[in-house]
Amino acid sequence: MSDQFDLSFLDRPEILSFIFYPRKDFGESRLGTTHFIEVEEGVDIGCRFYMSGKNNPSILYFHGNGETVGDYDYVSTSFTRRGINLFVADYRGYGMSDGSPTISNLVKDAHPIFKGFKEIVAQEKCRNSLFLMGRSLGSVPALELAYHYQEEIKGLIIESGPADTFNILFSLFGFEISPSLKQKLEAASNKAKIRAVHIPTLIIHAEQDSLIPLSEGEALYQNSGAKDKEIYIVPGADHNTLWLVAGEKYYQKIEEFTKKHG
Repeated sequence: MSDQFDLSFLDRPEILSFIFYPRKDFGESRLGTTHFIEVEEGVDIGCRFYMSGKNNPSILYFHGNGETVGDYDYVSTSFTRRGINLFVADYRGYGMSDGSPTISNLVKDAHPIFKGFKEIVAQEKCRNSLFLMGRSLGSVPALELAYHYQEEIKGLIIESGPADTFNILFSLFGFEISPSLKQKLEAASNKAKIRAVHIPTLIIHAEQDSLIPLSEGEALYQNSGAKDKEIYIVPGADHNTLWLVAGEKYYQKIEEFTKKHG
């Protein structure tokens, strides 16, 4: 697992330039409140909290690559009007956040972000009904937290996430890796972590996903340690058209999941 395996050896410029696509966004929001969570001295991560009500469940959401919290202003109402509080977190170098993204920090930063999320939910006097959700790249920090803190979480949602996390990322960008390295990376993968996660789990994946094949989502579902688990496959959708193709059913699935388990 990640706490037993140091991923910092992957933090090389030639790898990071292919993995991460940071984009700055300093726009203000009329829908959510902006927060900054310190992940180490001098490094703050920008987050945004879209509240729908103090008695509603709250999702800590890690977005996909190339996105920022600001992108979620236009979809936040699809969550809040269904009685879900949405808390979206950026990564280093993304949005309003400090620093530069690395693979090791993607995993490490999830822990102080989770702590800050809980504190902000408590400060707002919201009900302690917490969920984790990760889209694509965001599946990595979401599963890191689910693995470590599942006793504090009501449920986990993974959308378009890889099972063999790092191996598939390297194959996407044409990196050759040795069999011994492949074995080590598998030990730190989403698939390895989800086997130990027993909280209710919802897997969402596009049928025609050309970046993270459907077989990856199916592998997450099959390896999940949860007794209460579901996979929602969006017919005819690709990685970046999933929301558009699924339409309202996408948000209905999330609403049903949070209401059932929250």
